Amino acid sequence: MNRFQGINRFFNNIFEKTRYSENMFIIGLSIVVGLLTGLGAMGFRWLILTSKSFFFGSLPEATTVSGLSSEWFTPLIPMLGGLLVGPIVYKFASEAKGHGVPEVMSAVALKGGVIRPRVSIAKSIASAICIGSGGSAGREGPIVQIGSAIGSTIGQMFRLSGNRVKVLVGCGAAAGISAVFNAPIAGVIFALEVILGDFTIKTFSPVILSSVIASVVSRSFLGNSPAFAVPEYALVSAWEVPMYMLLGVFTGVVSFIFIKALYFAEDLFDGWKIPNMIKPAIGGLLLGLLGLKFPQVFADGYEAVSAALHGEMVWTLMLVLVIGKVLATSFTLGSGNSGGIFAPSLFMGAMAGGFFGSVMNYLFPEITAPAAAYALVGMGAVVAGATHATITSIIIVFEMTGDYRIILPMMIATVFATQVALRLNKDSIYTLKLSRKGIRLKAGRDVDLLSKIKVAEVMDVNYQSIPRHLSLTGIMRLMDDSTENTFPVTDSDKLYGILSFQDLRSVLIQPVMPALIIASDIATREVITITIDDNLNDALQKFGHKDLNMMPVVDKDDPTKLLGVLRRGDVMAAYNKRLVGKMAGGG
Repeated sequence: MNRFQGINRFFNNIFEKTRYSENMFIIGLSIVVGLLTGLGAMGFRWLILTSKSFFFGSLPEATTVSGLSSEWFTPLIPMLGGLLVGPIVYKFASEAKGHGVPEVMSAVALKGGVIRPRVSIAKSIASAICIGSGGSAGREGPIVQIGSAIGSTIGQMFRLSGNRVKVLVGCGAAAGISAVFNAPIAGVIFALEVILGDFTIKTFSPVILSSVIASVVSRSFLGNSPAFAVPEYALVSAWEVPMYMLLGVFTGVVSFIFIKALYFAEDLFDGWKIPNMIKPAIGGLLLGLLGLKFPQVFADGYEAVSAALHGEMVWTLMLVLVIGKVLATSFTLGSGNSGGIFAPSLFMGAMAGGFFGSVMNYLFPEITAPAAAYALVGMGAVVAGATHATITSIIIVFEMTGDYRIILPMMIATVFATQVALRLNKDSIYTLKLSRKGIRLKAGRDVDLLSKIKVAEVMDVNYQSIPRHLSLTGIMRLMDDSTENTFPVTDSDKLYGILSFQDLRSVLIQPVMPALIIASDIATREVITITIDDNLNDALQKFGHKDLNMMPVVDKDDPTKLLGVLRRGDVMAAYNKRLVGKMAGGG
């Protein structure tokens, strides 16, 4: 007996050490992902600067020497960039097309986090050429895809499970945002809120480490300063609160228009019966013609944003530039060019907010902040309306400006912008791309796939229940012999309530006599139930309502008739099994 006890203890120790080592192993890999993504972000930034120097430096000089007017050559620069981007996207890695984040979300939800290594190379080169040649796009989408591909590649190299690979993908996304925008907190929240849909501690810790390491790397190259140096703005009076609410409504509408315009352009270009590889060039030419009149719409437009944040732009120009940037970004990304939507959203928000603030400041000069304060708030509001990532939007604008005093107006406007955008269109600019392919994601899972699985397929009919008259001693003995921690309580085969270990523990700490307590005394009577006709998407929403691990399955017409139990773990196992089948079938 002693020998077997010693063997058992030995294997238990091995298990504990292995589990600890595995957690530390993921922590170690998250540091590596942060380091490589930080270096990748610096390389990506260098590629953009080199591309910009070539397209707007060397090429115009060459045209001047040849006798051509560099002014009239400018519209051709984005077209030339599109000619180079087309073959990279359509021949090397189709995932590099567009803004990239939906592809990462899809990989996390449907492919176990698997992203082809070549994507990071294709995305970095294609996006650098696009942005460097004046394409109206940002760095966020590319660096998220680059960092995610790095995390996925490392996870695949070490043959990690799908869940572990997903965590490393999130680490790469967080590290990318952190390095490019010098926004480590926003990077973490973006990865958890948008990419993974998971805020648990097992995900939180590695993602934080990756974001911090990437930020340290970027700051060692670029220094620690916010992207925009702005004067300190604050809420002037309580009367401004309704104005910021109206700003949220206005920017929510701007976000909706932006989303609709972008996907309208994408449908338009996809419908043209011409080779796909030359479509980015046509989009570039349209952008160039627009930029001939309004050069502020080229690239990320941060110079114009900075001018709006310092109150150096007139309201008429800001209003025109909102429309101009919507068109410019739709031409760029809708035609198949490569880049992100964060920078264009920030641009539109600054212009929309500046225009709105100018009107408010003209009407109510005594109780309103300068128009530039509204421009600052508008940046976060349009990002929130477009992405539906409210927390990320608030934090990233705060980290990019270092202005905390404007945080209250920012919170008000972003909430209203998100709610208006949701009311107008339930999909964000990211999820709409997937919804159009029949993929509806929520919390990192395919809602459509969950909706196709009925509770009846997954529920356990061989469940263990507790009679309502069972004594406390009997309950303790039953729980001790079972692997479950929550049980339905029955009364003559009818559902009476549920009883969990938590309920039992609350009784055990009280000075009571076990013989006087029965199950009905401590059972929870208000039970959340589900029927066999419901689907697993319905079940997950109910599980999340009160963080349940088990729900009784009852008859639709008789809520007291207990048919079985449904466990959260069984739901996820069924989803993963169906997901594997879908992937194997190419669906």
